Amino acid sequence: MRSRASNPRPAIEAQAKPGQPLGMSVEKFLSTYWQKRPLLIRGMLDDDFASPISPNDLAGLACEPQARARLVTHDQKRDRWALEHGPFAEARFAKLPKTHWTLLVQDVDQWDRDVAALLAHVHFLPRWRIDDIMVAYAVDGGSVGACVEPFDQFLMQGLGQCRVQIDVDVNAPKDFGIDGGLKQLKQFTPSHDWVLSPGDVLYLPPSVPHRGIAMGDCMTLSIVMRAPSEAELLIGLSSQVAAGLSDAERYTDPELQARGDAYAIDASDVGRVRRALSRFLQMDDDLLGTEFARFITRYGDAPTPAPRPRALTTAQFDGRISKGTALSRHPFARIATRASKRGRVVVFLAGQSFETSTRVTKLLVADEMNASAVIALTDAERADLLKWLNLGLIGFVS
Repeated sequence: MRSRASNPRPAIEAQAKPGQPLGMSVEKFLSTYWQKRPLLIRGMLDDDFASPISPNDLAGLACEPQARARLVTHDQKRDRWALEHGPFAEARFAKLPKTHWTLLVQDVDQWDRDVAALLAHVHFLPRWRIDDIMVAYAVDGGSVGACVEPFDQFLMQGLGQCRVQIDVDVNAPKDFGIDGGLKQLKQFTPSHDWVLSPGDVLYLPPSVPHRGIAMGDCMTLSIVMRAPSEAELLIGLSSQVAAGLSDAERYTDPELQARGDAYAIDASDVGRVRRALSRFLQMDDDLLGTEFARFITRYGDAPTPAPRPRALTTAQFDGRISKGTALSRHPFARIATRASKRGRVVVFLAGQSFETSTRVTKLLVADEMNASAVIALTDAERADLLKWLNLGLIGFVS
């Protein structure tokens, strides 16, 4: 039996208050809990909160070709787990047992505006830091086993009840095994054991061992944070910088001297390599911020928006807008912004960067750009919108 750390700090259970849905100020949450300690917040959502998406609609979404869906089943008699990846045929759900299975669908906020509206509950976090809202529907006994995740998440109970166990021991073992395609902890000894009801929210920082088990039919909606690894950052940023370099710039050694060992790489050779890489190694904050914004807005597994098959002209665009047609950002066009030195804004959409006005930026980050607001823009500002429309980064609201 493993030994526990002496006097481990307990996860805190808080009660939401009027004006303080976190049960405390945002500042206290960020300084005391964010990326440090778990926090269960009873009643953070409305008392009558219910999942904005139904189990049937979630199952329908799991059948869509572009949906990122998984199905986890657990054969209790043989204690065997199985993981299936979507999209699924509708007939698959009719063959499922009455208990011990879970359907998980990622990026549901990109498909359902009511689900996306839940992001308002974490308005104090940078939006580019948020990856998606994953929705899980489970029948009695449904689970994915004990696991750890490398990112922060807010687990919002939306239907029924879920038993959630966590281990806050800093020495908790993190060794995992693969069972039926699932990555699960080999050992899990919970320090806290709760039952979450609709409206309850559990915040989990990275690397906290946890397990959820459905108590009857239940739905959990998880706001998942975006957390690229250092390796992904290094590869992504260096490849972006490299793409902007000329092939004409090559490794050179005009001061080369004769050497006794023709196969040796000596200090002078390493120095030349370092100088060749200096553009990346000495990147200033402005360039690094720009490259990071490009990287983070295309990071992840979401599909990249495709350009329109036929580009619209200015007259065609203005005609649609004059009829009252609104615009909205493509659900998979992730967005970030940086201030421009010219008093404008650099907008990053799905890895691409554009300079535009503050007024256009405010429209772009909204859920919808209504026609009257678009008509009020200057010709140059509307030209920015038309460009993004033809690139597939925004679209007309049907």
